[in-house]
Amino acid sequence: MITFEQVSVTYPEASHPALTSLDLTVPEGELCLLVGPSGSGKSTLLGTVSGLVPHFTGGVLHGRVTVAGRDTRTHRPRDLADVVGTVGQDPPAHFVTDTVEDELAYGMESLGLAPEVMRRRVEETLDLLGLAELRNRPLATLSGGQQQRVAIGSVLTVHPKVLVLDEPTSALDPGAAEEVLAVLQRLVHDLGTTVLLAEHRLERVVQYADQVILLPGGGQAARFGETADIMAVSPVHPPVVALGRAVGWSPLPLSVRDARRRAAPLRARLADLKPAPAPSPSGRSAGSAPSSGSDASTASTPSAPSPSPAPGSALADVTALAVRRGGVEALRRVDLTLHPGQITALMGRNGAGKSTLLNSLVGLHAPTSGRVDVAGLTPHKAKPAVLLKQVGLVPQEPRDLLYCDSVGAECAAADRDTGAAPGTCRALVERLLPGIPDAVHPRDLSEGQRLTLALAVVLTARPGLILLDEPTRGLDYAAKSRLVDILRDLAATGHGVLLATHDVELAAELAHRTVILAEGEIVADGLTPEIVVSSPAFAPQVAKILNPEPWLTVRQVTEALAGSEGSPGSVDIAGQI
Repeated sequence: MITFEQVSVTYPEASHPALTSLDLTVPEGELCLLVGPSGSGKSTLLGTVSGLVPHFTGGVLHGRVTVAGRDTRTHRPRDLADVVGTVGQDPPAHFVTDTVEDELAYGMESLGLAPEVMRRRVEETLDLLGLAELRNRPLATLSGGQQQRVAIGSVLTVHPKVLVLDEPTSALDPGAAEEVLAVLQRLVHDLGTTVLLAEHRLERVVQYADQVILLPGGGQAARFGETADIMAVSPVHPPVVALGRAVGWSPLPLSVRDARRRAAPLRARLADLKPAPAPSPSGRSAGSAPSSGSDASTASTPSAPSPSPAPGSALADVTALAVRRGGVEALRRVDLTLHPGQITALMGRNGAGKSTLLNSLVGLHAPTSGRVDVAGLTPHKAKPAVLLKQVGLVPQEPRDLLYCDSVGAECAAADRDTGAAPGTCRALVERLLPGIPDAVHPRDLSEGQRLTLALAVVLTARPGLILLDEPTRGLDYAAKSRLVDILRDLAATGHGVLLATHDVELAAELAHRTVILAEGEIVADGLTPEIVVSSPAFAPQVAKILNPEPWLTVRQVTEALAGSEGSPGSVDIAGQI
């Protein structure tokens, strides 16, 4: 269905090709997963299938890509629209209508389908993706996850032979992600649709993949094959694979179910052991650079968070907060206190009110009732210049904070806006992300680099409370590991951190405390191990595999077993399990 023949892509002014000598065939009716570190060429590869590369992006494409027999060199994206459906990382950027139902119908209208066909397909797609209740909603009022489902639905209504998806579950809660992946499975199995998707949250998708394309980056050749074979050598892999590799299971389990079937001896060995908390960062200033020794493999198996620090004076108090947005009660009777040195994960399904709560803490939403107090200030009434010294928000799209044409200009603007000494923001960027030139444009940075730059801009004002909305969206495991180091350092120096996330693995490894929102209300609030282990939806993979034992991360397991053998450095347990 999709054939790459010695494909290389080089962009203008690039020092090296984005893709090199790619030679493989993706069969019809298979789900093919594209993996690799950030910057390895995944988005470029997807773009060659849809024709966006090089017709839209520019650059030079060597070799040939054919899709359903059509050569993408001679067929522009509009010539492939009936066979290739594409969903990018930023769905709102591609919306062309105002409401959910209109967006689902737009692609079919462009192809001139009959009205009765369009009506039937819209109804089918609304049911498939759980969007029926949103059909008349303006797209601008939807949560990020809801927008993602609409974007996927607008592609599905055309019934393409090939679906190309870039990070399709990145903005979705675990339940919504499973629904989307179930739809993709149905399309592959029942209709013979070929699905090619890139995804960093491999714990969600790897079990569904028939084939995997690995782009290692660094000039190394791509690898293509069965999922288990590629995961055995891939530098990026989900926790279930990391656990299997650590204990020597062969073949490697790709799902929690497969791992649980083999984990009884491991659970028995761990029964008399207890997880050791990760040591708190010491001797490092807030925002100092993480050690250079970590890689994507170790990033897959981080330690669990240390116990929650003893509460100090509150950084923020939310009391009986209610917020109404566009006739919808987004928050109801929310009580929350945030303390210095504490990292809190805010979780819940899409539309639960997580972003609304973060925005209320920085004054973007005025309470309908109740109150918000941040260091003695009422956020929606406080002057921005005063408030930003107490609380800073890194939004879902870090580019929303970045409006200048270079990193140097962003840093200078942050210094001016906060009254900081010239060079303050640039020094933070250098500690957080060494080696980024002043002249580079923020749009040319990777997702992880953009996030770190936005975080440096926020930190320039030295706020006591730092808020992050879906901070790992678009990050690979290595970038996520660096973010974890940064946030742990900030907490160790007295900052409070509240992050809204669907990333259950991030909460397990980082958060002292987890708060779960549902329909605008807090339904759970407590220490992370207690909250996530008891929740089927929000438990990390290791907790599901080793339940009822209280283990959250692979490193906890391997360190405990190494300690039980009297060797703190490493452990060989392949023959014991």
